[in-house]
Amino acid sequence: MLVALDSRCDESFSMTTDRLPIDGPFAWKGDDMTGSAAWQRTLDEAGIAQIDVALSAFEQSGASWQEATAKTFRLDGLDALFDDLRSELEDGAGFVRLRGLPVERYSSDQLRAVYFAIGHHLGTPVSQSVRGERMLGLTDEGHKASARGVLGTQVGGEQFLASRARAYSTGELRFHTDRCDVVGLLCVRKAKGGGMSRIASAVAIHNAMLERRPDLLDALFQDYPRSRFGEEVQDASAHYMLPVFASEGGKFATHYSRTYIEAAQTNPDVPRLTASQVEALDLLAELGGELCLDMTLEPGDIQLLNNHVIYHARTPYEDHEEADRKRLLLRLWLAMPDSRALPESYKVLFGDTAPGALRGGIWPPDSRMSA
Repeated sequence: MLVALDSRCDESFSMTTDRLPIDGPFAWKGDDMTGSAAWQRTLDEAGIAQIDVALSAFEQSGASWQEATAKTFRLDGLDALFDDLRSELEDGAGFVRLRGLPVERYSSDQLRAVYFAIGHHLGTPVSQSVRGERMLGLTDEGHKASARGVLGTQVGGEQFLASRARAYSTGELRFHTDRCDVVGLLCVRKAKGGGMSRIASAVAIHNAMLERRPDLLDALFQDYPRSRFGEEVQDASAHYMLPVFASEGGKFATHYSRTYIEAAQTNPDVPRLTASQVEALDLLAELGGELCLDMTLEPGDIQLLNNHVIYHARTPYEDHEEADRKRLLLRLWLAMPDSRALPESYKVLFGDTAPGALRGGIWPPDSRMSA
């Protein structure tokens, strides 16, 4: 028999139709979070002063921003803040907005050094591309975005962009997770209009689906074929099988991007989705829109999301014409020292699935994952 879930670390549940709701601080709904400050933190003047002192010492060493680590960019006075952020991400709501970084006072390389160092104090930045990039600047690239991944096969009469290419456009980004424990987004400049961040608790979606359509919830625990299109390869031929919902060691986990699922279906050799699987994905998207929290990231905001429990999306946006005013977010993918164990099936994406392991990311061919 299944036991009820009522603690931060007991999220176990049956892989049968006798499922129960998953309880905990991560099972939030957007309406509950709108007026709450529980998920928000602010850098105070003392914290900013420590960052500036550390930056000055770091620059005197002559090192490049890529060399900013917890050892080379000391922020010991912020240890309590970093511990708090890690706790909220893994055992709390699963997301945090850290406000107040004065981005306007730093040059581009200084800002990257500061942000990269913060990433190292929280976890370990991992590669986000086959070129080994550990920090990406997300901005609109117009028609050039298609160079980051487009299928020759059109879907629905339109050009099919990879998730990576969509991130460099002004178009909508659907709910998804990234290939890491935690994704961090630092807002350097916001758009002229739109570009709102939308986040949703995958656990709350699980519970709502259990109430409405438990049969479709079961479908999400089945394997879905996913394409590697736009990551390691530039076509849809290579694929892997992975469920949307899973659990390991008593904790819930999810990995989801409909784009990769749809890309896999353009390959006739890939298993076809069942009607229930498609309907389950449709309901997941619908519930994400119903249960999400919308926020506008302001310059200096750092948004941190636990990919194993939180989905994120973005509304379309209109950008400024001037290059130096265009929307810009700096993105980090982090492996976390206090991360949960992941199911064995996640090895295809994360490598090591043990709790606290250095894992996740997209790496250059024939390279070993290393800090």
